[in-house]
Amino acid sequence: MLIIGDLILAFAALLFGFLLRFPGSGVEGLWQGGWLRLLIFVGVLVFASYFCELYIRERNTGVLARLARIVACLALSFVVLSVLYYVLPELLVGRGVLVLALSFYGLAQFLWHTLYQVLLSFPQFANRVLILGGGPMAEQICQIIPNKGRNLVFAGYISPEQQAIYGGDGQIVGSVGQVAETVHREKAHKLVISLAERRGVLPVREILRCKLRGIDVIDDVSFYEQMTGKLLLESIQPSWFLFGDGFRVTDNMRFFKRLLDIVLSLLGILLVAPILPLIALAIKLDSPGPVLFRQLRVGEGEKLFHVAKFRSMRQDAEAATGAVWAQKNDPRVTRLGGLLRKSRLDELPQLFNVLVGEMSLVGPRPERPEFVEKLEQGIPYYSKRHFVKPGVTGWAQVRYPYGASEEDALEKLRFDLYYVKNYSLLFDLTILLETVKVCLFGRGGR
Repeated sequence: MLIIGDLILAFAALLFGFLLRFPGSGVEGLWQGGWLRLLIFVGVLVFASYFCELYIRERNTGVLARLARIVACLALSFVVLSVLYYVLPELLVGRGVLVLALSFYGLAQFLWHTLYQVLLSFPQFANRVLILGGGPMAEQICQIIPNKGRNLVFAGYISPEQQAIYGGDGQIVGSVGQVAETVHREKAHKLVISLAERRGVLPVREILRCKLRGIDVIDDVSFYEQMTGKLLLESIQPSWFLFGDGFRVTDNMRFFKRLLDIVLSLLGILLVAPILPLIALAIKLDSPGPVLFRQLRVGEGEKLFHVAKFRSMRQDAEAATGAVWAQKNDPRVTRLGGLLRKSRLDELPQLFNVLVGEMSLVGPRPERPEFVEKLEQGIPYYSKRHFVKPGVTGWAQVRYPYGASEEDALEKLRFDLYYVKNYSLLFDLTILLETVKVCLFGRGGR
């Protein structure tokens, strides 16, 4: 909804700029550059809005934070459009028109996004969710419903027979024998099935009546996935992997992914080639030791390969401890290494790993064999992340901070398997865009 509204506002802003700057022939002037002029202007504004995180799903975005993001969006749009107009002068709209259009867009976008947030706060505009069940998983689902900005509100539990409600009896609105009636009475839009034991307990006829009436019926694991962008591994049975959607990477998908890797890695190498010698020189001046650091990692099909990185730690970083995860404010990291790790510049040599086919641009981060052996023993389904090539970046890297423990490894595995389940080229491109933001804002590095 926000993106659709911004698309309309961007078009209206450019029209407003032409009409105000050229009152007599504003509409004719707008179309002189054809559709390309309009598409570039609208596309840059919406892309800048995305890049400045104006489409994040958290409800509690403050007014000042929203205003700051809109100002940043306008500044970024002005810079990008100025460069494009310099390269393509035939699409130029004029400085006066550009300033007026951006000013109108910024004000209108602020009012529209504020109105949208206000509308989300009214229960009348929200989709009501009922939960059939009452165990720990049902309580967890209840807790995440109001926190993700998806315009959902919790409407209550439908109590199963002989099962306690963890959230409290005061939130029970119906019983398992009256599911359809309860859904109708509570005006629910979505029914989440969260029963620990369904055999002989699941009211199939009642649930089918709800589904035929247009109610969205979904199991708790899939609902959790939709809400959080990760998988709840503790509640997943092997049959869920077998019969659920996703987890299907075809040969065609692998071919186009490999083609994208080759093109983008070559492009990336050409773009960063001028700064690679400068980084190498800075590393040499900062601390003794080699410029590049090669380390054994586990790749696709659990094959071992050597990943290349710019050295960011002391040469003897693991001489006394052996293989250990990097910690916050790790004393082994050099002065320059801290900057390289925060900006992710230490990862640039991995573009060559991508080019030769050992890695992909997007995928689960490759882990060290010493850690993999231990993690596979304690974390269910951990080996499934090796069914695709490891990546320079990944869904876990843009959604979760740096991992430095088994608990972090489990949490990142939830995101990695979500990526494997929902893989697509569009998803890859989204992750690459998110990675740019992570690198520029220095999030999560250690």
